[in-house]
Amino acid sequence: MTLRCLWIAPLLWLLLSAGAWGKPFVPPSDGTILEQLPNRPTDPAARETRRLRDLWQKHPEDLTVAVQLARHYYQQALGEGDPRPVGYAQATLARWWGLPEPPGEVLLLRAFLGQYRHDFGGALADLDKLLRREPDHPEAQSLRAAIHLVQARYDEAAADCRGLGVRGAPLMAQACSLTVAALTGQARPSYRALAGALATRPEASKEQKLWILTRLGEIAQRLGEERLAENHYRQALALGIRDVFLLAAYADLLLDQGRAAETASLLKDGRRADVLLLRLALAEQALSRPQAAESRDALAARFHEARLRGDALHQQEEARFTLYLLGQPLAALRLAEANWRVQREPRDARILLEAALAARQPAAAQPVLDWLSRWGNEEPRLRQLAEQLGKLPR
Repeated sequence: MTLRCLWIAPLLWLLLSAGAWGKPFVPPSDGTILEQLPNRPTDPAARETRRLRDLWQKHPEDLTVAVQLARHYYQQALGEGDPRPVGYAQATLARWWGLPEPPGEVLLLRAFLGQYRHDFGGALADLDKLLRREPDHPEAQSLRAAIHLVQARYDEAAADCRGLGVRGAPLMAQACSLTVAALTGQARPSYRALAGALATRPEASKEQKLWILTRLGEIAQRLGEERLAENHYRQALALGIRDVFLLAAYADLLLDQGRAAETASLLKDGRRADVLLLRLALAEQALSRPQAAESRDALAARFHEARLRGDALHQQEEARFTLYLLGQPLAALRLAEANWRVQREPRDARILLEAALAARQPAAAQPVLDWLSRWGNEEPRLRQLAEQLGKLPR
């Protein structure tokens, strides 16, 4: 397993944010067509989806085949920001999904899909059960570390990272530990160490390089080193692996620098993923493009549909949408507060601080101010927002 399983901290984002899905669709029979793929014979991803799906339809009782297809669907959802394959993944595993003691592979995938929809408690329960059975399972350990990380449970995350080293995954353990350290007052030395780890591992896979380069870009960006951050994002893009989180992170950097035209160009094919459409809409608004209204309306409809389904996975993005595209700071603040109760990453902190400042309600930002104080986050932008909030009357 590559380091990809550690990305879920920011994506829960995006992942977080890739989209929500309600109750999974369970096909009435093994022959039910889950999706009619477009006829793209030269597209390797489409060919692989078709191959695995055809194999599964011939052998629906074969756990190995079902797990392969479910994993493929899950990676497809992460890469494209399209939530539908997550539902297909669960449907593929339907005959094992509700067993009191499902196979280990199903427990792991159930945890991955659970964290995707922000059921962190359920995902952690499945991971704990799996690790009791198989203490040397690196994927389960790294996923648990990532969930702890996104919830700002840094001590637990660090312990899981150390466990990866004990289990013979030194690169994963180092990268995991440095990611935690970068969020707890050690961003600059963590950046140097992570860059050094990448430089000494030329044999690392493309996926590992993509993960590390994206993390380096994030850390540099949080340190205010925007040129370094951009270099890392460009290096990651040059690997040729489409990744929604990478595109979103780079787009945020460009937007912060007022480079809306470059943002729009970067995301011109990103309307399918909510997390990318949001950033595209922000760029279009800054450029006063006529498409801005269309993008804003599309986002509003998607958020409305999610609420009707009872999904609350878009709250960070919806808070940003509500604040900057609708101009409703109080409503944005309520969304940002609800989001912070579920996940506590720097992006979550930023939108809560920005919404509290815009709504002139500094007390609402106290949980983030406490987080900043306790863990020593060094991001200049967050510190500046905190200072501005401190000047407002309580």
